[in-house]
Amino acid sequence: MKRDNYEVLGVERNAGEQEIKKAYRKLARQYHPDVNPGDKGAEEKFKEVTEAYDVLSDPEKRARYDQFGHADPSQGGFGDAGGFGDIFDMFFGGGGGQRRGGPQRGSDLRYSMSLSFEEAVFGVEKEIQIPRDETCTDCQGSGAAPGTHPTTCSQCHGSGQVKVTQRTPFGQIQTARTCPTCQGEGRTVSSPCSSCHGQGKVRKVKTIKISIPQGSEDGLNLRLSGDGEAGAKGGPPGDLYIILQVKPHKFFEREGNDVYCEVPITFIQAALGAEIDVPTLDGVVKMKVPEGTQTSTVFRLKGHGIPYRRGSGRGDQHVRAVLTTPTKLNEKQKKLLREFGEVTSEQQQMGKKSLFEKFKENLRDAMG
Repeated sequence: MKRDNYEVLGVERNAGEQEIKKAYRKLARQYHPDVNPGDKGAEEKFKEVTEAYDVLSDPEKRARYDQFGHADPSQGGFGDAGGFGDIFDMFFGGGGGQRRGGPQRGSDLRYSMSLSFEEAVFGVEKEIQIPRDETCTDCQGSGAAPGTHPTTCSQCHGSGQVKVTQRTPFGQIQTARTCPTCQGEGRTVSSPCSSCHGQGKVRKVKTIKISIPQGSEDGLNLRLSGDGEAGAKGGPPGDLYIILQVKPHKFFEREGNDVYCEVPITFIQAALGAEIDVPTLDGVVKMKVPEGTQTSTVFRLKGHGIPYRRGSGRGDQHVRAVLTTPTKLNEKQKKLLREFGEVTSEQQQMGKKSLFEKFKENLRDAMG
């Protein structure tokens, strides 16, 4: 049995769109195949959270899921117990009595596409190959050899079902079952098409060009209408869903349309101020570090974040300055630092009140 989608993402059933997205991002980053190479368990977890997010991030799919759970009838099934026809069979021994001879929509297809961080940020054109069923061009989907046509089934007279009367302790019950002669199609093919062997469809590999929009994010679901499996008996084709899987970046971390990073600065740069090189998505830029900068100070580079997928403009880049401590000092360097310490107060060195000073102040206050 499949786990509840809300349980998979660890959110309440009344969770909002942003809460669901945040939970998915956290789990996807944790179980992403690139972060856990060769870990089959993590790979299965990643697939599970991606599938749950695919349903709960789509308002229409979520509404159906809230009503039917995994037993969504629009997906052609009823949970893990099979379709409605299977339940009917359990009680009455018949098929659902539905004729399958009319036009049927083709199945939807899913394709997981892996993208680099930069490809998702700036957009990219991709070519993929999709194996799928396509309408047979020789018989135009009829299943009959060229020059011939399917004929109406002589047993069910085109209805696709036959009526069967059964004796039960409650009396006679009449049920409808799938016609055994035409298998519910309502027609038979005496001369099957040699290309598709009477199926009306052939298996082919289709090359499709896909335009990934700028600003795309991990888990984004792109729908290509009509690029799924071919329909049957003149029915429309299904759709193709492209699920984007964006690889984590080694330097940047994304939150919405903003990016975050850390850059090291030296004690000298922090104390005296400096202009340093900072990597951005657009290349290296100069950033001013003011005099007296403390470690973990965050600077903003406006407009250097992720382009908006809809409309113009971009997010920002947030740069956290991390003070680095020099190592392997020679004697001259150590002497200079000692001299600096002798002429500099603790408060000057700390840049603000030390923890010890705060402790002493709190102690004096407590003692009155």
